[in-house]
Amino acid sequence: MLGMGYNGLFGILVLAADIWAILNIFQSGASNEKKVLWIIIVLILPLLGLILWFLLGPRDGRS
Repeated sequence: MLGMGYNGLFGILVLAADIWAILNIFQSGASNEKKVLWIIIVLILPLLGLILWFLLGPRDGRS
């Protein structure tokens, strides 16, 4: 019973990170096609998409 609370918290953290990633994708200087592709990847594969975007996504807005 106690472990279910941690799963919910993890889900909320992933959701918040995905929303942050989508907002950053919108603000990036990438082409519209690349933005749409990245958003679809993040929406379909929330955790993996977030990790892939962080590692492989456009670097113009991040230092």
